Amino acid sequence: MYNLSKTLFERAQRVIPGGVNSPVRAFKGVGGTPIFMKSAKGAYLYDVDGNTYIDYINSWGPMILGHAYEPVVKKIQEYATYSTSFGAPTELETKIAELIVHMVPNIDQVRMVNSGTEACMSALRVARGFTGRNKFIKFEGNYHGHADAFLVSAGSGVATLDIQSVPGVTQSVAADTLTAPYNNLPAVEKLVAEFPDQIAAIIVEPVAGNMGCILPQPGFLEGLRAVCDANNILLIFDEVMTGFRLARGGAQELFNIKADLVTFGKIIGAGMPVGAFAGRREIMQHVAPVGKIYQAGTLSGNPIAMIAGYTLLQTLDENPDIYRQLAEKGAYLSGGIQSALSAAGIVHQVNNLGSMLSVHFAEYPIINFDAASGANNELFKNFFHAMLERGIYLPPSAFESWFISNALTIEDMDKTIATVKEVIAVIK
Repeated sequence: MYNLSKTLFERAQRVIPGGVNSPVRAFKGVGGTPIFMKSAKGAYLYDVDGNTYIDYINSWGPMILGHAYEPVVKKIQEYATYSTSFGAPTELETKIAELIVHMVPNIDQVRMVNSGTEACMSALRVARGFTGRNKFIKFEGNYHGHADAFLVSAGSGVATLDIQSVPGVTQSVAADTLTAPYNNLPAVEKLVAEFPDQIAAIIVEPVAGNMGCILPQPGFLEGLRAVCDANNILLIFDEVMTGFRLARGGAQELFNIKADLVTFGKIIGAGMPVGAFAGRREIMQHVAPVGKIYQAGTLSGNPIAMIAGYTLLQTLDENPDIYRQLAEKGAYLSGGIQSALSAAGIVHQVNNLGSMLSVHFAEYPIINFDAASGANNELFKNFFHAMLERGIYLPPSAFESWFISNALTIEDMDKTIATVKEVIAVIK
């Protein structure tokens, strides 16, 4: 069934560490051989062995309208004939920045970068430069990319590979990273009291997507905003996953919480390598070349990524009903999965918000990293492979959110739910 994938993986391991360029793709969290993909269209993936899958990863979020969305593809083809990079400004950079400022509340300026990691790394540097402080607070299980300062209790791929400390991250760097359990406001307040006037920022995934999909408990985000206001700390929303996915204006709009800085990822390039950080003018004016906080990148604002992202975001901006449709699909799928697991007597938790969801085999609510880690993740591994064999492609880790695209049909979801029923009867 996966013969060519196995051959390609063996070949890849000879020249690429672990045979992959992003560790979670190695399937170490679930075992087995990673599947090599050949193409995708709409809600479906097609692998090199000729197998078809209903896709619940969607390139880890950005394919919100489905793979190979035709208007985006056509624009990429058109702009590639002009050049793939200029190393000089283009009008496109301004147009997409104007569109992002139009769509997202509480931001005045946007700086384009090349990845979510770079966006978060840069936002933290800006927060430190703006406040003159060095320490920051992050949450256990939140993943903000692989910059040194963030690889403390980082969840996601680090958790999947069971890496508790990361070689190469110095003690002095780690010392400025303060961690608290997600959804635990008293722990945050304790850290702020312990390090008065030393904390530059609190960075948070407003909806966690790197330990499964974990929602903020009532009052948690509001509490963070209040703590930041009372102590002159900047609040950074990492919206690499939630931005333009959960709402037109992201989590700030959805929860009506104002962040000081916001980071975005590959959705603003329709899946192309891109990221951005944004904030109020008074903060962003400290970024070079206007200010002294340096940040640069040759490929930042790459024209191919910009036209792809502009085309996608314009579609979302002009068709806000897409978010209602996505939320309905998320509720339909999560409800169907819950019913199937309940009918089979399987202890479970299904977390869902809009077009993000995750399945955890646990008898208690999954509200933080410790809870996610304590679930029956061995059962998840069996569940993953049984679903994969039947054409349902889930994230290959219990610590990752599922992502729904609007290309997904009721028939696709019904097939998925029916497959869950079939699989549970086999593996329980």
